[in-house]
Amino acid sequence: MAELKDLTDLLHHEIQVLYDAENLLITAIPRIAEKATDPELKAAFMQHLEETKMHKQRLEQAAKLLGIKPDGQDNAGMKGLIAEGEKVMHISHSSEAMDATLIASAQKIEHYEISGYGTAAHLALGLALDEVHTLLKKTLDEEQATDTKLNNLAKTNINRRAAQVS
Repeated sequence: MAELKDLTDLLHHEIQVLYDAENLLITAIPRIAEKATDPELKAAFMQHLEETKMHKQRLEQAAKLLGIKPDGQDNAGMKGLIAEGEKVMHISHSSEAMDATLIASAQKIEHYEISGYGTAAHLALGLALDEVHTLLKKTLDEEQATDTKLNNLAKTNINRRAAQVS
């Protein structure tokens, strides 16, 4: 990892770490969606996969505006969250518990991304990089909307069904 001398270097690092996260998710989301039994949950995951592909493209645009390559940094945090989610998926037995497990794991990932995009967007704003800020803020808004959607699915449907399984 290159030395981080200032906020510009930190923003570059955050863009690259987020880019790795999105690449990891493009591979992981189909595996997660495949395990979902609730049709609405499965559809939400597939919709987010398409958004994730757009998030990757926005990061490529941001990197181009910044004059950096988007790749080059591993995201150990995202790797860990995906691995934890996959581990738990393998021990859930009922379909109701599986769907609740998938939401719990996905929300941990969403919260991690919200934190990352929020930080990067704030850095871009502080550095007066308006175009980069706009790209990052759009993705941040979508990540927050996905988290809200998953939360609503859990509260209104999936967790209730999982609680009734004995």
